[in-house]
Amino acid sequence: MNKANRSSVSEFILLGLSNSQEIQIFFFAIFFLVYVAIIVGNLLIVISVIVDNHLHSPMYFFLANLSFFDLCLSSATTPKVIADFLRKRKTISLWGCMAQMFFMHFFGGGEMSLLIAMAMDRYVAICKPLHYKTIMNRRALIVLLLLSWAIGFVHTTSQMVFTAGLPFCGPNVVDSIFCDLPLVIKLACTDTYILELLVIANSGLLSLVCFIFLLISYIVMLVTIWQHSSGASSKAVSTLSAHITVVTLCFGPTIFIYAFPFSRYSVDKFLSVFYSIITPLLNPIIYTLRNQEMKAAIKRLSSQHLGSWFTS
Repeated sequence: MNKANRSSVSEFILLGLSNSQEIQIFFFAIFFLVYVAIIVGNLLIVISVIVDNHLHSPMYFFLANLSFFDLCLSSATTPKVIADFLRKRKTISLWGCMAQMFFMHFFGGGEMSLLIAMAMDRYVAICKPLHYKTIMNRRALIVLLLLSWAIGFVHTTSQMVFTAGLPFCGPNVVDSIFCDLPLVIKLACTDTYILELLVIANSGLLSLVCFIFLLISYIVMLVTIWQHSSGASSKAVSTLSAHITVVTLCFGPTIFIYAFPFSRYSVDKFLSVFYSIITPLLNPIIYTLRNQEMKAAIKRLSSQHLGSWFTS
């Protein structure tokens, strides 16, 4: 295959969610409001943790970074999705598509690793409370955060280094609202069987293994809590229930998508929407509505800014 044929496809066409103009305008309004809520909600958590001394603890350190990952993950696709609802022809350049998939897996892989770090933090706090400050020191927090970034980078690079070199010279229609790695790989005009297995092993098994690890760790923590009955245990159960909800929302759609990664079921399209847009919205809602300290910090932050605004 000559070089000209290898570079014949310069853009991909995204089918989106609907062909109806009225429905697309409705989706535009919904997605725009959801994205604004994602930005505001996650930024509130990040800023509150930074400026409020009451939240300077390992748990909130990880929570702020989780919100940052959610913010970046959603921003990798949602602005383009929102703009496409106003376009009749939804296209994305070849390298724009590659960049979208790179950052989706970068922040997605990093978020999975960060959830494991958060589970480790809760495990030490519940099962080894006397050694908590010694184990979860500042150096440990930085190492765990850097490890999350590193895993996200290795996760996406190990797939994209092969995907970016694929020849695209035939069909260029992606049945999704953004570039989805399994769907884009299928459009390559070469045998992609090995790469498809790599995607399944990399994304699918990573999601499944992380989910099983988190599930086991939470079961161990819940058993430990049940052996103690106190107010602190009640608070720990509330925190763990929030973590379990976030883990389920994060890993559920991903595991399903990569369990059937190259199917043409339309449900995958809606699960992709859930993972990239709905989950980053639900994370701050779950943590802020169930966490009294976070709600109090946001109230203090709001009152300080309102007070300074009225006095200025």
